[in-house]
Amino acid sequence: MSIEKAREYLKQFGAEDRILEFPVSSATVELAAQALGCEPCRIAKTLSFAIKEKTILIVMAGDCKIDNAKYKAAFHIKAKMLTADEVIERVGHAIGGVCPFGVPENVEIYLDESLKRFQSVYPACGSSNSAIEVTPEELKNYIPTSTWIDVCKQAI
Repeated sequence: MSIEKAREYLKQFGAEDRILEFPVSSATVELAAQALGCEPCRIAKTLSFAIKEKTILIVMAGDCKIDNAKYKAAFHIKAKMLTADEVIERVGHAIGGVCPFGVPENVEIYLDESLKRFQSVYPACGSSNSAIEVTPEELKNYIPTSTWIDVCKQAI
């Protein structure tokens, strides 16, 4: 189960007991915000992309969208999201629970600058009814291979 992968991953930081599980779905930004009682912008959604054979994850604020021009400038290719089946195969978490914790080592993880405007954010933890509250600094520390990037625009 994917939440167990995330829990095992977070154990190395002593954060596994901070995972929140809900009796309701948190599979979308709106549902997660309702489950947590917070603003949708504080949900740290994780999107999955393919760059040729490479898989990348971009964690961004819940009120943001990929800015295609910024994405192309950063990666030198047009943004191509993975299909639901590809996400499970390449990332190990299903859509609705995709997170940067407990993913294969070959998956590159980027944290969008949009997260830095919050004291804390809520990424999922591998299931469609889980999250963890972390500061942007903790998120970076929990994913030491990650890179800060600016590829989003705030949705209007």
